[in-house]
Amino acid sequence: MVPHHPGGGVMRTDLLTEPVDGLAEALAAVDAFDRALAGGLLRPAPAQAAGLDGLAEAVAGSPLAARVAEAAGQAAAGTAGEDHLVALAAARTALLGSVHDALAARLDEAIGRPRGEAPAPAPAPGEPQAANLLAAARSWLTDLARTGWQGIDHELVSGAAPVVSALLADPALRRLATLLDGFAAELAACCPGAALERIPLRRWADLWSRALLLTVPGAADAPATGTLTGRLLPLGVDLHEHATAAQAQVHAVFEPAEGGAPRLVRAGVAVPKPDTVVGAGVWQLLRPHLSLLAAAGEGLTMELTGMPVTAEGDLLWHDEHARPGAPADAFATARVALAGATTPSTAPLDRHPARIATPVFLEGYTAHQEDDALAFELAGHRLAVDTDRVPAASPLTPGAVAASTACLGLLRWDDGEFRLQPLAVEATVKRKTVALHAGAWAGGTGDKDGAKAEKAATEAVAMLRERAGRLLRK
Repeated sequence: MVPHHPGGGVMRTDLLTEPVDGLAEALAAVDAFDRALAGGLLRPAPAQAAGLDGLAEAVAGSPLAARVAEAAGQAAAGTAGEDHLVALAAARTALLGSVHDALAARLDEAIGRPRGEAPAPAPAPGEPQAANLLAAARSWLTDLARTGWQGIDHELVSGAAPVVSALLADPALRRLATLLDGFAAELAACCPGAALERIPLRRWADLWSRALLLTVPGAADAPATGTLTGRLLPLGVDLHEHATAAQAQVHAVFEPAEGGAPRLVRAGVAVPKPDTVVGAGVWQLLRPHLSLLAAAGEGLTMELTGMPVTAEGDLLWHDEHARPGAPADAFATARVALAGATTPSTAPLDRHPARIATPVFLEGYTAHQEDDALAFELAGHRLAVDTDRVPAASPLTPGAVAASTACLGLLRWDDGEFRLQPLAVEATVKRKTVALHAGAWAGGTGDKDGAKAEKAATEAVAMLRERAGRLLRK
C-alpha cells in the first residue's frame, strides 16, 4: 500500500501473510501444555507427560532450562509443588512472549515504523507485598492445576472468594485480585468441568499462568512512569463491552512540546456495567472517568502538561494535566504523523500475541466480501478485516467498512493470522467524503437511536442507584 501523500510510508502487506519461522512450533508446545493442564496434574496420563516434556524442550536453550526440566519431570510424576508450577507458568509465558516478539518484529518490518527500546527494570519497592496473601492465591491456583479444568466443581472454585476479599483490601494487590475474581467467576459459570463439551484451553491457561506469576513478589509492582508535555492527537477509540463491564481505550499520537519524534500512546478506562445498559448508553458510564473520550468523539486535540505515562505508552490519565485543544482530523493525523510515530515497547509480563494492537492507516485498497468475511486487497495481498469488533455503540457499521476508501484501524493477531480491526473509515457518499468513527458517540450524540439509548441508560442507572440506596438504608 502506498499512501497518496508525501509523509506516508509503504506498507508491505506481503510480510503479513508470510509464515514466521518457529511460530508454529512454539504455539504447538504451548497447546500441548494447555491440554495437559486441562486433565489435571495430580495423576498425569502419558499424553500429558509428553506435553510437559515438550514445554521443557521448547525452552531448553534459555536460562529457564534447568528449572523447567525439573518442574516438568516432577509434574509428570504427579509430585509438582508450587515452585514447580510457577516455573512451568514462566516457561509458557516466555514462549508466548517469544511469539509476541516475532510477530511484533514482523509488523515493524511490514509497516516500517520505529519501536522504542525496552525500559530498564524498575527498582524494587520499599515495602514488600503481603507474602501470606500471595501464598494463599498461589495455593488456590495450585489446586486448580492439580485438579484440571475437567475436574473443577463449585467447592473448588469457591475457594477463591476469601482470597480475593483479602487481596482487595490491599491496593497494591488489586491487579491480582481482579484477575482472580474474574477467573473464578468464569470457572463457576462452567461448573462442573466434567460436563463441558468444549474447554477454552488457551484462555484459561493464559489466565492461570498470568495469575500464578503475579503471586511472585514484585511481579505486580506499579510500572515505572515519566511525564509528557505536548499535544495529543486522537486516532480512534477501541471499545470492549461485556455483560457486566465496559472498557474504552483511546489510541493517539503524542507530539512533545520540546520537539522530537512523535510517539504512539494509549489511555483507557474500565467501569462496571449493568447488563441493562447497552448500545450508546455505554458511553455514558465511561465518559465521566476519561475526558479524553469526549475530545476524541468531538475531533479535538488535548494539550498535556506533566501527564504521567508508563514506559509502555499508557497514559495514567488525570484531568488536571489536560485541557481541550484545537480541532484535529484523525485521518489528517494518520496521513501526516502516524508513519513516523514511535511504537512503545511492551512490558515483559504483557508480551502475548493477544496484546498486539498496532494503529495503521490504509488506503488504495479493494474490499472483497465473501459471505460474512470481509478482506481488503492491497498490492495483490489480502488482509482479513474483523468487523465483529466494530462496536454497536457507534455509527460505524460493517457495511460502511466494506464501502470505505480509507481506513484507520488496529492490526491484531487472531486465529493464526493478522487481522484489521476498523476504528474509523472514510467513504464517498453523494460525491462527498464522509468519515465514520467507532468512537464518534463517545462525547455524546445527536443520532436518534444513540440519544434513545443514552436516555435508557440514564433511567437504568438511576433505578439501580435508588435500589442500592434502599438496600443500604435497610
